[in-house]
Amino acid sequence: MNEWFLGYLVLGAVAGFFAGLLGVGGGAIMVPVLAMMFAAQGFPEAHLMHLALGTSMATIVFTSISSLRAHHKHGAVVWPIVRDIAPGIVVGTLLGAQIAGRVPTKPLAIFFAIFIAYVAVQMILNVKPKPSRNLPGKAGMFGVGAFIGGISSLVAIGGGSLSVPFMTWCNVKVHHAIGTSAAIGFPIALAGTIGYMIAGYGAAELPAGSFGFIYLPALAATVIVSMLMAPIGAKVAHSLPVATVKKIFAGLLVLLLAKMLHGLFF
Repeated sequence: MNEWFLGYLVLGAVAGFFAGLLGVGGGAIMVPVLAMMFAAQGFPEAHLMHLALGTSMATIVFTSISSLRAHHKHGAVVWPIVRDIAPGIVVGTLLGAQIAGRVPTKPLAIFFAIFIAYVAVQMILNVKPKPSRNLPGKAGMFGVGAFIGGISSLVAIGGGSLSVPFMTWCNVKVHHAIGTSAAIGFPIALAGTIGYMIAGYGAAELPAGSFGFIYLPALAATVIVSMLMAPIGAKVAHSLPVATVKKIFAGLLVLLLAKMLHGLFF
């Protein structure tokens, strides 16, 4: 158990750093690594992705708080955006978690891979928005929030992989988009965690230490260091060119996805 605990600590440190750096929840890193670690420990294949997704989402609850506080100190959180998008976020996230709990592991892994590959391409290309584009009204923000919450819940991310591109597409300054995304990540993670608890309640053959689809030993270890590393990542985010860091992050996503899919299908 000691080597796994150490592995969870390292994973939490990396995920926490990137959560602060890019305004993402860290799930894009955590999910494939947790899936591989759970498989190596002999967890039931039928619940590998569900446990990885649920545990990642629960970790993001704590990471997002730490990242949010750090970005708020830099004045980078646009609270009116958070206010308008949060209701849709909660609704979409709760529904997405229930859907994820009923989808088999391999189709869920394929969906996760396709989505993250799309995110990686967007980061590499660094697509620029039209100068005249603005954020939609409250009804539009609710719809966008529901979409982001639903997808985020299905792939257990804090929403930054969608909300940051959306806000920059609407001409929100990139550092403000990253800071605001950190705030948006909290309601996504909280609603998603509740959803995965409910979806996994009574599921057969879950490993000892599970609470629904959340594996508590991994959660405890990753939370410890992710909350410490998120402020460091946020500090770096305000001192380095974001486009360069996004390309590095995209490369890391591609490597992690390749390893996860190889383990699931070969």
